[in-house]
Amino acid sequence: MIDLRALRDDPDRLRASQRARGEDDAVVDRLLDLDSRRRAALTRFETLRAEQKSVGKSVSKASPEEREELLTRAKSLAAEVKEAEAEADRLGEELDATLKDVPNLVEEGAPEGGVDDFTVLEEIGTPRAFDFTPRDHLELGEMLGAIDTERGAKVSGARFYFLTGVGAMLELGLLNMAMQQAVASGFTPMVPPVLVKPETMEGTGFLGAHADEVYHLPADDLYLVGTSEVPLAGYHAGEILPADALPNRYIGWSSCFRREAGSYGKDTRGIIRVHQFNKVEMFVYTRPDQAHEEHRRLLGWERDMLDKLELPYRVVDIAGGDLGSSAARKFDCEAWIPTQGRYRELTSTSNCTDFQSRRLNIRYRDADGKPRFAATLNGTLATTRWIVAILENHQQADGSVVVPEALRPFVGRDVLEPAGKK
Repeated sequence: MIDLRALRDDPDRLRASQRARGEDDAVVDRLLDLDSRRRAALTRFETLRAEQKSVGKSVSKASPEEREELLTRAKSLAAEVKEAEAEADRLGEELDATLKDVPNLVEEGAPEGGVDDFTVLEEIGTPRAFDFTPRDHLELGEMLGAIDTERGAKVSGARFYFLTGVGAMLELGLLNMAMQQAVASGFTPMVPPVLVKPETMEGTGFLGAHADEVYHLPADDLYLVGTSEVPLAGYHAGEILPADALPNRYIGWSSCFRREAGSYGKDTRGIIRVHQFNKVEMFVYTRPDQAHEEHRRLLGWERDMLDKLELPYRVVDIAGGDLGSSAARKFDCEAWIPTQGRYRELTSTSNCTDFQSRRLNIRYRDADGKPRFAATLNGTLATTRWIVAILENHQQADGSVVVPEALRPFVGRDVLEPAGKK
């Protein structure tokens, strides 16, 4: 959640952030009012409690005539203290509930607007000119014996699939390649749980406006994660990290689950928008004053992966109105999909500043010995969707697919041949 002291010092910054997100900025005045009333209630409570203690000490020393009056006052004060405490608690709970619904402050410099108002920062590579009509990833996947959506639907329903044969090898190779790159860059590899408690899911900001995207298991009160960002953020919840260990970088491999609520009719063909997929995710804890530069490093590592896979892509700066509630700034890398004639998101990296760490109480001890809230960041390094871009951009006229050179040691072959071809 946002910092109340920063809000008191500069409320206009939150107002501007809310407007950049397309959200109501009236919440700023509501927060300031609740904060002021809560602090006044706490002051009243503390004043009354101090008087109650003073009266209590005076009773034993008072004369019989004074004692009766003091006991009456003590009884009255006990009721007033209880009432003041209840009022302070009520206002505190209302303030906390309101704060939890307020998204992170948008970083200065992020584009304003909604989903279509991103800024293209750079385009890398040139989309390939085919001398034949390219096939889409599903047709190629079926020819290769790599993707089976019909049996996925039979077994599990719409937006499920099997990766078979070379399809399974391609995904495993891709994710292993991403893990190896991250470990070589100093990340600690992690295979986290994919079921988390409500406080972990809420702490990362995924139970707000997009809660309908999350799978919930009511019998166990657990949530299936849509990204390993969630368990990795919860990994150090309630802890104070040593400052000299920062930045603390983790690379998580997990299955991910998304309900895709509201996406009826969108990307129904193939494996672009599905309910279950695998992902390798970078997650970093660092000092807030180092978060901006760390964000650029995460983007750089994502670009390294895309360059190795020889994919044409562009880097976009996401507009405030399209940011998740935890993100202050987000950059996406979108690969060219030939049969769609457009770029589609493959990676996303977000700077969440100290938003998640405040909700999860993750701190580090600064040079002055005081605990301060850490900054958290995340970034995708590979996911199942990348198969779409690899197949379509590296296909040949006969339906075979050339494996990018950097990926070949992880897949075990140079070319994926159509099933049955010798």
